[in-house]
Amino acid sequence: NSSESHNCAKSILTSDRLQVVVMLSEFFNETWEAANCANCLKNNSEGLSNATEEFLDLFNKSLTCFEQNLQGEPLDLSPNNYTEVCRNCNATYKKLNDWYNYLQRMNQQGGESGHSAHLCIDVEDAMNITRKLWSRTFNCSVPCSDTVPVIAVSSFILFLPVVFYLSSFLHSKQKKRILILPKRIQSNASLVNIQEKYS
Repeated sequence: NSSESHNCAKSILTSDRLQVVVMLSEFFNETWEAANCANCLKNNSEGLSNATEEFLDLFNKSLTCFEQNLQGEPLDLSPNNYTEVCRNCNATYKKLNDWYNYLQRMNQQGGESGHSAHLCIDVEDAMNITRKLWSRTFNCSVPCSDTVPVIAVSSFILFLPVVFYLSSFLHSKQKKRILILPKRIQSNASLVNIQEKYS
């Protein structure tokens, strides 16, 4: 009906007792909002934002790299035997991870969509899948660049009590025990001897 009259819409939407059309409309609107779908689109919602398209392109390249490096490999690979995947897909995965971090920062400032908050659910799910494959399935771990400073600071903190107690021991005034000999009369046996001499 091209008339778009209010009465026509009302009669169609509320024609049944359950109002199924209204319930479905509310459900889809709530799902759209909860999934932050608008954050993947341009401001006027004409299509995917450029940043989202770039992310999805990198995501597809990462999955393609994983598949290509697994071809010809036996299915019963041990968890530590995915060296080809880790070595050959490291650059692709790093680009994807860096772009995702950039999208998060950009999204907090409003981004292309004009909506701030979380990224849309498609981008977050795609990144979660990739990270799970990379870390759990392929067991590819990137060595942490902060390892040396962390070990140095931890060692320093653990060594502090030793330094404290050692300096406390060395710099405190030690009370030395001085033995004082008693000034007493000699024992009874010596007194008997003296008396015998004089008698």
